[in-house]
Amino acid sequence: MNVYEEVGAFYESFRGEKRVIGVSREGRNLYALFVGRAGGAVGISTYAIHAREWITAYLAMQHVRRGLVRGGVWVVPLVNPDGALLVQEGAASVRTSLRGGLEYLNGGADFSLWKANARAVDLNVNFDAGWGTGRQNLRSPAPANYIGTAPFSEPETQALRDFTLEIAPAFTLSWHTKGEVVYWRYRQSALRAVRDKKYAKIVSAATGYPLAEAEGSAGGYKDWCVEKLRIPAFTVEAGRESFAHPLGFSALADIVTKNLDVLVKLSSAF
Repeated sequence: MNVYEEVGAFYESFRGEKRVIGVSREGRNLYALFVGRAGGAVGISTYAIHAREWITAYLAMQHVRRGLVRGGVWVVPLVNPDGALLVQEGAASVRTSLRGGLEYLNGGADFSLWKANARAVDLNVNFDAGWGTGRQNLRSPAPANYIGTAPFSEPETQALRDFTLEIAPAFTLSWHTKGEVVYWRYRQSALRAVRDKKYAKIVSAATGYPLAEAEGSAGGYKDWCVEKLRIPAFTVEAGRESFAHPLGFSALADIVTKNLDVLVKLSSAF
């Protein structure tokens, strides 16, 4: 099975609270599963918003299996299913009308380094937080860094935005690969930065990854959560820098070992 099929099968077998929060450009479900207990502070944890980082969806399933969250966390395992299948299966995974254009943009049939969705929009620069001001932002469709025609131009980012506003989380986590670092800053005031760094240190201690600031980035989910929702939000770059993109199953054990307890430890601090 491909990653979308595996996440779907996992979702169907899950006996806890769950829901479909939207659909992708190609009509694939965007799944969310709740772990922990209702009634307290709730977080959101997202995975695989970048296509070539599909391995993080398997970390998501391990996080759900781990459970034991003192508060509650909604896990969104596969934000970009269309892109993930482009990486895994190539242009045959999308509608015929899209295939030629995507292969042209990609420079060939090997989509292993593709980051965008099926419309060649990089979803993690499509949020309304400094949209279009990132150092690497592009203004036309591309395998990575294209900001889209407007903030939230894509159904995937619209779905995640609407779900986040509905849940009103106390914090969010975004799982990426690679580099083993935790990004936590996005133009916060000094007072909020002190608060957020306290929580960032919990993520750092749980993973063993150092804290860092993503200079020159904008338009990401973390950025939007920090700027618009004014909550602590973190991007975790899992996987050793020595691993090659796209990280596959050979990297999973290392990623899971270092990141398995993050949701438990962070949620307990709220």
